[in-house]
Parts: sequence; structure tokens; C-alpha cells
Amino acid sequence: MEKKIIKARDVMYKKYLELDGMATVHQALEAMKADQSAVVIVKKRDEHDAFGIVLLSDIAKKVLAKDRPSRRVNVYEIMSKPVIPVDPDMDVRYVARLFESFGLSNAPVVENGEVIGIVSYTELVFDGLCRLIE
Repeated sequence: MEKKIIKARDVMYKKYLELDGMATVHQALEAMKADQSAVVIVKKRDEHDAFGIVLLSDIAKKVLAKDRPSRRVNVYEIMSKPVIPVDPDMDVRYVARLFESFGLSNAPVVENGEVIGIVSYTELVFDGLCRLIE
């Protein structure tokens, strides 16, 4: 029997939130709440820059837990950068291994230098694994 391949592009969440690094954490939270998103991709400043990422857990650990005012902290101060991108044609099994190896829970799916979606454990398990066992 031929091995079934499910790619990152097949399970990625195509709608994602992207902000400038100069946005405040307060602005990011407002956008995240409106978009029902737990992840923000931080835009590149120029073609030689790298994407950044901010998770709700980053805000909890680096702003809330340290009692920092969200209106005075910029996204660039708490983001993780550079991000480890996922190729859209990567098999979801390898995406899961990548997450395990590097302690990731979310990653942008990048094609031709542009983010085309986000993949997380949620998509990997609910979409990827479910498709594999069909």
C-alpha cells in the first residue's frame, strides 16, 4: 500500500494576523481578539530581514507576568525572531517532528519568501492525522 502524504499546505490555516514590529502589545491584543487568533506574524522590515512571531504565551510570560504595561511594550520586544518556517510541501509527519525537535507549537508556512499560512499542532492533529487515518 502506498504511503499517504498530507502536506503542510493541506492543513495550514490560511487566515493569519500580520503586524508591524512597532505595534504595541495592546494593539496586537486588540487585533488578536478581533481576529480570534493566538498568533501574530511580525512583518519583515525589508527584504533582508526575517519574520518574527508572537504567541499569547509570549504576552503572558513577557508582559503580564512581569507587570509591564501593554500600551508601552512593542511587539518587537517580545517576539521570537527569526522563526523557523515550514515549507508548504512538507509532509505533516515531518512538521510534527520539526515542532518536537525545536519546541515549537506554531510556525508560518512560507513559499517564495512570503507567509501563506500558519500551521500549529491543532491543524496537524485535527486535519493531518484525521486525513491520514481515513
